[in-house]
Amino acid sequence: MVLSALGLTLSGYLGWHYLEGGSVIGCGGGSPCDQVLHSRWSAVGGVLPVSGLAAGAYLAMLVASLFIGPATEVSVRRLAWRAMLVLVGAAAGSAVWFIIVQEWFIGSFCPYCMATHITGLLLAALIIWQAPKQFDDDSSDARRVIGVLPAFGLALGGVVLTGIMAACQVHFKPPTVYIGGKSQDDLPVINPHAAPLVGSPDARYVVTLLFDYNCPHCQQMHSMLNEVVRRYNGKLAFVLGPAPLNTHCNPYIPQDLDEFKDSCELAKIAMAVWVAKREAFSNFDNWMFSPEPGHLWHPRTVQAATAKAVELVGQAKFNAAKTDPWLNQYLQNTIRIYGDTTLGGNNAVPKMVFGSHWVIPEPNDADELVSILHDSLGLPSP
Repeated sequence: MVLSALGLTLSGYLGWHYLEGGSVIGCGGGSPCDQVLHSRWSAVGGVLPVSGLAAGAYLAMLVASLFIGPATEVSVRRLAWRAMLVLVGAAAGSAVWFIIVQEWFIGSFCPYCMATHITGLLLAALIIWQAPKQFDDDSSDARRVIGVLPAFGLALGGVVLTGIMAACQVHFKPPTVYIGGKSQDDLPVINPHAAPLVGSPDARYVVTLLFDYNCPHCQQMHSMLNEVVRRYNGKLAFVLGPAPLNTHCNPYIPQDLDEFKDSCELAKIAMAVWVAKREAFSNFDNWMFSPEPGHLWHPRTVQAATAKAVELVGQAKFNAAKTDPWLNQYLQNTIRIYGDTTLGGNNAVPKMVFGSHWVIPEPNDADELVSILHDSLGLPSP
């Protein structure tokens, strides 16, 4: 009962967060926890939150646990144990599935989710172990309430239900997700001829892209930029504006997270490469967001980024570029744009800004990114 109540509390809180939006306690914008909770895997088809399904399952377990004691009529006990076995099979299957998703598909872990999964696995072990030990004490031959093989069969049925849910998640592509708004203030204007960008500085439509080199969503979207620019045939460009999610250089961040402790320094290293040797910046920027062969992407360390920068531009030029006044001025401008487009505490990146309009996109591919540019920022279709 305690484990069922714990699972219900955790999954209910995550379900409430999914419906209400905002940040979960201890999971600020862009954190690994936030990445998991805002990923396509947090819902089935982008409609039905998996935390809501889990809350319903744990509630059913809690209710069933009230009827498995020896004081309950045998037929009711048998029904309650059977329901519990199916439910814990589904909970265990879901735990394994979503741990795989977090490890291999998202590359980040949510502590709330992991606590819920561990609760489900413990419940499964406990129920499957205890169910065959229950006997009908009122019966002359002391028959089992649930046999050993039926107990495992019912639990396996729950696992099959999880498999159906997982197949639906993989098969049904969720709708395009984005959060947008309009700034009431005059945003700083960035000269595309004097800033790092993807595309041509003479493009008709220049979108400012705010990002953080430690942000997994930024890494995912970065891989789509060249394809989107290609589709617009030179009419679109993205100005790259670092917006580190760290209070050391960004006053609009409410609290520091360990995942972004190096964000300010990584942004300065990247801008120093731009100052020292503009033609080397694209190489450096792509390297920062590229995974190692055969591995998931992980943010680069300050030491690795510095070594790469020196390799591309030379030590002397890199040292001189880091003291160039343009570097700090550019970061101040991009951070101000970030602050002026922060609404309701939503401090996530990546964020695209065009004129006074801004959007926090969550595209799955280049098609969806083009759709977001059209629907939220008013750009024409390519």
